[in-house]
Amino acid sequence: MGLPDRTPAVTASVEPEWDLLRAACSINSNQEKSCGKIDSTRSMLQHPLNWESLLHLAEHHGVTPLLYQALSSCDREVPPSGLALLKQRYATNLHRTLFLTRELIRILDRLEHLAIDVMPYKGVALAETLYGDMALRQPGDIDLLIRARDLSRIRDALKELGYAPHFPLSEAEERAHLNSGYECAFDSALGRNLLEVQWALQPRFYAIDFDMEALFRRATVVTVGGRSMKTPSPEDLFFILSMHAAKHVWGRLIWLCDVARIQELPALNWEWIAETAESLGIVRILQVTMTLTNRLLGATMPPAAEKVLASDPAALTVANEIAPHIGSPALPDVESMAYFRLMMRLRERSTDRIRFLQRLAFTPGPGEWRAIRLPAPLFPLYRLVRLWRLSARLVKT
Repeated sequence: MGLPDRTPAVTASVEPEWDLLRAACSINSNQEKSCGKIDSTRSMLQHPLNWESLLHLAEHHGVTPLLYQALSSCDREVPPSGLALLKQRYATNLHRTLFLTRELIRILDRLEHLAIDVMPYKGVALAETLYGDMALRQPGDIDLLIRARDLSRIRDALKELGYAPHFPLSEAEERAHLNSGYECAFDSALGRNLLEVQWALQPRFYAIDFDMEALFRRATVVTVGGRSMKTPSPEDLFFILSMHAAKHVWGRLIWLCDVARIQELPALNWEWIAETAESLGIVRILQVTMTLTNRLLGATMPPAAEKVLASDPAALTVANEIAPHIGSPALPDVESMAYFRLMMRLRERSTDRIRFLQRLAFTPGPGEWRAIRLPAPLFPLYRLVRLWRLSARLVKT
């Protein structure tokens, strides 16, 4: 019942590069913390550092801009060659941010013209919402929340803009995927997997049935690149990012940076968050996430959150197991039995664990469709293919 398998790695506590990276990304919500962060960073810069490893680690964890921001205030202690390379990577990140912003606006303009309602929720929209500066968050791709019923129209609109599905699906596969999956990735001449559209927050087998229509109703508006666009409310973002981090076993520091910044927003409605988390059965996921933001980034749990979120000793146990592994460059195997066991441990209700197992066993997806090609009349047999593939993994473990 342990962590997902990872490649062996030195724990974060004995890696000066990892400690420096965490210090650079730590939360400094007031002047006293800000001064302490600078002093701590300068102290760490006095020790020998492997700058190649540090920059690689920052890139892997998606926090190069935050590292550059922190070290720019300590430029006397940073080797000129290291600072120059970091500045170059910061500039490269900025250029990609501007490119993705332009492309996002082009896509939104086209979909708005067709009266299709969508919401950017990560990438540059998230950077503007949480960091107040697009350049401070390292973007990966463009992520849009959509309604499932709009997927075919969106696919047609994107085709006109030069986008094509990364994995084309048959009609039967697409119908099944809309019910049990959650996203569709698109390629263009500008890059592979450049755009992802999502009609759910996670695949159905995770057994977290979030009300997407209500999420659209609660949307707020943010301005990115001079254009107004919808994005999820801060409370919904807290859920979205916490669940996303948990799904990937909190494997990248940027995901914790995002959550830490949300949980420090002064007007967050913690009573609604606690009530909704309890109804969804994900209080433990929130508790683990917030414990990790505190341990790795110094983010404090707001008193209002402590007051309404139920105490859960199991959350602390899971956080203790996971924290030493986050500095590893390896990501977990999300199709291993160890991973699925961990996902079950993250649910505090036995009913949710049972639903997770049932859906995991009987919900085929793209992996099954690509493993064996069945004619349309035999499509229901993919449930057996799913069971066969899961059994094969179980034998290996």
